[in-house]
Amino acid sequence: ESTGGSGGGDSLVPTDLEAGWNEFKPGGETICSRGSEYAYWVRPGTTNKVVIDFIGGGACWNSLTCSVADAIFEDSVDSVRERVADDSPTGFYDHENPENPFADWYHVIIPYCTGDIHWGDSVTVYDEGTEDEITINHKGAVNSRAVLDWVYANFEAPEQILVTGCSAGSYGAALWSAHVMEHYPESQVFQFGDSGAGVITEEFFQESFPSWNAEGAFPAFIPALDPAEVDIEAMALPDLYAGIANHFETQWMSQYTTIRDENQYFFYQAMGGGAITEWTAAMTSSIEEIEGRADNFSAFIAPGEQHCILPYANFYTVESNGVKLTDWLKDRIDGTAVPSVKCQGAECDGETP
Repeated sequence: ESTGGSGGGDSLVPTDLEAGWNEFKPGGETICSRGSEYAYWVRPGTTNKVVIDFIGGGACWNSLTCSVADAIFEDSVDSVRERVADDSPTGFYDHENPENPFADWYHVIIPYCTGDIHWGDSVTVYDEGTEDEITINHKGAVNSRAVLDWVYANFEAPEQILVTGCSAGSYGAALWSAHVMEHYPESQVFQFGDSGAGVITEEFFQESFPSWNAEGAFPAFIPALDPAEVDIEAMALPDLYAGIANHFETQWMSQYTTIRDENQYFFYQAMGGGAITEWTAAMTSSIEEIEGRADNFSAFIAPGEQHCILPYANFYTVESNGVKLTDWLKDRIDGTAVPSVKCQGAECDGETP
């Protein structure tokens, strides 16, 4: 039951959550890639604000990347279960840290175990009829909807919402932020994509995207992103960001990445891409395109090659061009428009900052 609010007024917030992380098993159509049970976690806050956090963990799109032996994606929720059981959280999971801009917010974790960047709704059989045949439940959209349904039922009108996630979760956060913005028109929604710049090869979408059957997750209420009106397989990430940002002009969209993200580069290579300099140039170009198409988007490009910042201790110390990421986020949450921050000169040269 959810009544009355610690958030003040008559706003509906959950009041029956225990301290720490609460595990929910939604059942129904939810499932992980290889058939294990799906679950999600919620931590109570003390204010009518909520973090919706899409977890990362690789992706799979063919028999090689989806295989058990060489799996490059999380195929169960076990790693999240272990993380929330840890009594020494780091990064923005540390709700006791006074430097955490989201310390007193409710925190909803949407785990990821489907290999489809939270977008899919398909049971796909790879290498069908061979000894390498493998069946994957690409049900990321089904799982995401189940968690968002809980959020919608338990939060009437949050003052502020952060829709975020790192790596594959960054793409989940980008796409599903549109649905959150649509559901909560009176709330201030911030989307923060951590280490998901969307640099892919042309072949990837054409050959792999159809395996996930992601069309149903797209925000069809935005004409520019309606699969019935546009060919989403011909899109790039700037189309998604600009489409959502321009439809919700009072909300904020953003991306964080390091200048030479080693994990994003690994996947770029796995898709057939070239050198790291090629990835960096494409990432920079993608962000500049979104900036040119949407006034309510800004980026934070940090030095180095670290992948993801949200879960790690240096979330509180990372800087670019003399600007601390936590200060940049706090300013935005407090209502200050923040320009893009991009590492310059020596700190962006060489292999490590």
